[in-house]
Amino acid sequence: MLNHFTLKTIVKTILVATTFFYVYGIKVVEAQMSKKINSLGFAKCPSETRVVVAMSGGVDSSVVAAMLKDENYDVIGVTLQLYDHGAALAKQGACCAGRDIHDARKIAQQMDFPHYVLNYENMFKENVIDEFAESYLAGSTPIPCIRCNEKVKFRDLLETAKDLDADCMATGHYIQRVQGSTKAELHCATDKLKDQSYFLFTTKQDQLDFLRFPLGHLDSKTATRALAKKYGLSVADKPDSQDICFVPNGSYADVIKKLKPEAVEPGEIVDIHGEQIGTHNGIINFTVGQRRGLGIGGGDPLYVLKLDAENRKVVVGPKSLLATKTIKINDVNWIGDTAFDDVKIRDMNVRVRSTSQPKEAIIKPTGKTSASVTLAMAEEGIAPGQACVFYDKNSTRILGGGWITK
Repeated sequence: MLNHFTLKTIVKTILVATTFFYVYGIKVVEAQMSKKINSLGFAKCPSETRVVVAMSGGVDSSVVAAMLKDENYDVIGVTLQLYDHGAALAKQGACCAGRDIHDARKIAQQMDFPHYVLNYENMFKENVIDEFAESYLAGSTPIPCIRCNEKVKFRDLLETAKDLDADCMATGHYIQRVQGSTKAELHCATDKLKDQSYFLFTTKQDQLDFLRFPLGHLDSKTATRALAKKYGLSVADKPDSQDICFVPNGSYADVIKKLKPEAVEPGEIVDIHGEQIGTHNGIINFTVGQRRGLGIGGGDPLYVLKLDAENRKVVVGPKSLLATKTIKINDVNWIGDTAFDDVKIRDMNVRVRSTSQPKEAIIKPTGKTSASVTLAMAEEGIAPGQACVFYDKNSTRILGGGWITK
């Protein structure tokens, strides 16, 4: 049985301990609250924030890596080897070539952060190159850069970043990630000339939560190059990549002939009534909207209106028939605030090619991932395989998009 003195001692000890842990807990909470949100959106010091930077070897991603390292982030650089390294060394003006790998490694050494080169050749061939060839054989006009972002960089590389215990992955894309009232949102870059939203519409919400785009707010490429010079980067004046990385000299047909020899089977060039007016040596040599190189002389100018892959026919006609107001899309990626098919009609802006500006349109969902799109103004040369990207009419927000089927 406890005496009065012992009981008093125990109570006093409990009170002291309780007071200690209460005060300690308050201080811990206060310390956490006093931590500022860093530039990447985390409530901790940059040195405690690990970020994987996808480095292509160009000036954009190099500036991102240098900038974050200069801000004292825990930076890890990763470069993807996407195709044969030996062949890549001789390929100029394309991303992820052998020279670019060397440049990325050099930047990492200069800024003193670890750098890894990952061999993604098989993955890239299966998800990008082979699909590119198959799409052309089917009479579509594919956009391999979108597929590369979707299936390689923002899927597999992003998972690798998580395996490296990164808090986020940063890229040199010109686009903005904005924290909205309920979730992260995707917005156009400040510089409209460099905006890459058309090529990133397939970004999923969970990917957007993990991604960061430090260059999206810059007003020009000149500003990026100025930063490169500030950090003393050797790539400050390196030209931008112009070609699709695996297409030498911009010749799609040469790549497809090598992968799919059957692609050069000859066929007929027919008018809109189905009458033969010429021959061709493979539909891969044609795209919708093409005028030159048809091999048809005399009369009014003719344009490629459609590629009938099944019958190996190229359908041509007058330019006026290229104009289209209604298109069908599928494989819709939607990152809006409500389910895509919750609303019967959506009034938005859309972009149907990378070089055009968003135009008014009405989107009628026909399923969870399909829709009919009616443009306010007809567009020329819209082709299956291209993307239709959705934009909020009242802001710079990107809401997703889909693939044009017809």
